[in-house]
Amino acid sequence: MTEIRLHNSRTRRKEPFAPLDAQNVRMYVCGPTVYDRAHLGNARPVVVFDVLYRLLRHVYGENHVTYVRNFTDVDDKINARARAMQEAGDTRPLNAIIRALTDETIGWYHADMDALGALRPSHEPRATEFIVQMVAMIEGLIAKGHAYAAEGHVLFDVRSYPDYGKLSGRSVDDMIAGARVEVAPYKRDPMDFVLWKPSSAEEPGWDSPWGRGRPGWHIECSAMAHELLGPAFDIHGGGIDLQFPHHENEIAQSCCAHPEADFANFWLHNEMVQVEGKKMSKSLGNFFTVRDLLEQGWPGEVIRFVMLSTHYRKPMDWTEEKAREAIATLRDWAHTVLGAAPSQVDEDFRDALSDDLNTAEAIAVLSDLHRREEADRLLASAAMIGLDLKSISEKPWAKLFEFEALDGRFLKEGIDYQPTIAVIGWGSVSEDEQDAASELVHRWLRCRRERDFVKADTLRESAAMLGVELRATRSKSGVNGGTAFLAGQIDPAKLEALK
Repeated sequence: MTEIRLHNSRTRRKEPFAPLDAQNVRMYVCGPTVYDRAHLGNARPVVVFDVLYRLLRHVYGENHVTYVRNFTDVDDKINARARAMQEAGDTRPLNAIIRALTDETIGWYHADMDALGALRPSHEPRATEFIVQMVAMIEGLIAKGHAYAAEGHVLFDVRSYPDYGKLSGRSVDDMIAGARVEVAPYKRDPMDFVLWKPSSAEEPGWDSPWGRGRPGWHIECSAMAHELLGPAFDIHGGGIDLQFPHHENEIAQSCCAHPEADFANFWLHNEMVQVEGKKMSKSLGNFFTVRDLLEQGWPGEVIRFVMLSTHYRKPMDWTEEKAREAIATLRDWAHTVLGAAPSQVDEDFRDALSDDLNTAEAIAVLSDLHRREEADRLLASAAMIGLDLKSISEKPWAKLFEFEALDGRFLKEGIDYQPTIAVIGWGSVSEDEQDAASELVHRWLRCRRERDFVKADTLRESAAMLGVELRATRSKSGVNGGTAFLAGQIDPAKLEALK
């Protein structure tokens, strides 16, 4: 069986992965708080852990992997967005707005993540469906001396868990010195965090032993993970921004609630997303949702490819240059597999992926398979990271077009043959683009015919910089001709200006 090695954030080293039960490999990944569109940073863990999900299914079998990714649908951010909608004129009760908002946002999320080629997890629990389990876990923590009730709140006592801070590598005292913590008179310690909080009459709330209220964020994931995966499971994942305090708090409350288990064996964290080399920020004007990019015309497969081109533990930089390169690469690969049938996943590809999800190296292997024209392995291997090359080949932006005609201008110049002028490219192409490319081939062939090879080479190099590759051809009857390969959209005026 293929050995998978993963970098465990908890131990800070790469370790061989051995599931607790090979018949039921279990993974939990923190999902979105559903009040707005998913941005690129939200999408990165979806793509990263989708690849891990596919790898685990490949190694252990599709029916032997359970993947849980939650929806946080009770949260102060959701309440704030609903109140803003009321202030803008929405006359519905707050709870009605919240339900409609979370339902709509979950629908958006599914549509956007589907566009990125992500498989749906085995379970997608909504936090509001597991309030009973959260209340029970909180009651157990109080009974064990790890939590306390105060003024309608229940708080976790971080000093009661000696290992608090091990995931992030900081002591409680260091955290207090360097962190922004909520100061409240009912807290015994500034680092104690909320398990339950009171709700007003109009806010979402449920009856509990501590009064009507709602859960804190951290207890939600602990309760849902326990209910669906058990007190101990294999992998817990999410963005590096969740390592503290969210994941630190999950460990503390889960291990205290169920001291016989160790919660998650492996912790995996993906790094953050940048845009054009800068931190993504609304103030910088480089903040993009997945839907923004899709509506700008970037295919979901291209967004996915760019994300996978960087190792998940390194910052990922979205740039338009990378996106254009991804389009060209996927088009080439899709054209290579036309007529092919998938065979075995390439061994080098699988080894790269099994080495801490090294998708960058895996893509390099795919490029090598393309170069060697091993279409069957390319097709099977690309599918393992969610790139369906057969499907891509049918997309309008990836379809190959060909325009071919006999160029009669050579006859008018006293040449005794008619060369074939061809234009080949991807997607749709205008008549102006076809005419400009055909004229470019004609001029290039004229230089070659007149043995002005310096000018011919200069023309070819200049054309390449504009996205057009020129190639000479010869028919079976010995007639010379030429082909222009278009890498993408071209500027006819710039082609016509080449000398």
